[in-house]
Amino acid sequence: MKTPEPLQALIEDGLIDEVLRPLKSGKEASVYVVRAGDEVRCAKVYKDMAQRSFKQRVQYEEGRKLRGSRESRAVGRASKYGRRQQEAAWKNTEVDALYQLRDAGLRVPQPHGYFHGVLVMELVTDAEGFSAPRLGEVELDADQARAFHAILLRQVIGMLCCGLIHGDLSPYNVLVGPEGPVIIDFPQVVSAAGNNAARRMLLRDVNALTAFLGRSAPELLDTWYAEEIWELFERGELRPDTELAGDWRPDEREVDLDSVREAINDAREVALIRQQGREEAEAD
Repeated sequence: MKTPEPLQALIEDGLIDEVLRPLKSGKEASVYVVRAGDEVRCAKVYKDMAQRSFKQRVQYEEGRKLRGSRESRAVGRASKYGRRQQEAAWKNTEVDALYQLRDAGLRVPQPHGYFHGVLVMELVTDAEGFSAPRLGEVELDADQARAFHAILLRQVIGMLCCGLIHGDLSPYNVLVGPEGPVIIDFPQVVSAAGNNAARRMLLRDVNALTAFLGRSAPELLDTWYAEEIWELFERGELRPDTELAGDWRPDEREVDLDSVREAINDAREVALIRQQGREEAEAD
């Protein structure tokens, strides 16, 4: 295969030795399997803003801080310089999040550096050493589904304790390695304290996973973990090792139940649409 130009720059600088194959191409970036010395890693090449199809980007950027007032003013004016700064901040967000979450002991790929707009990181593999499948591609029994749900809830709590919400968490942003699930794709990560949509996004993330895993373990569909997590966070009582009950009940005098139901239905509809899209692509 022809080596993509951004990866050729990494080869010339001795940061990687060889591009082995493409791994996947998505709305935000293309990912390649590369060799660096004796290690096989992956390299995420971000697409230019004009090439990307990602929607509703503004809601994710709320609460993010740029380096200085000049950059903020330029972004506000939508100048060419401002767009470049906005683009750089979007890419750097994932890099910063990976380092922060990995340092916190969470299940995310190990980053190995960000060079020339390319993120080099750990290649998550299965037990045989092949690229790990996505959670949405794996058949699980009830016990596995319950175990994965517990692990992923613990990751969501850990992220929230770091002040972050994934923002686009689904069975297709989770890889299944030998030790269980690993969460990927963080360019849209949300500031829990600085984004007005943070609660809704947390509910959507958790409910998307619950809806999927509930197919194998239906009792999960009767749990209210997302609401319990957010309530503890708002009260300042959430810790990485906080034990959850899952039987949270709202105070109907203060809680908008319609918005809770809307978030659950939204997550399930998104999961269904994505599944239908993949089935249609496979049929073609």
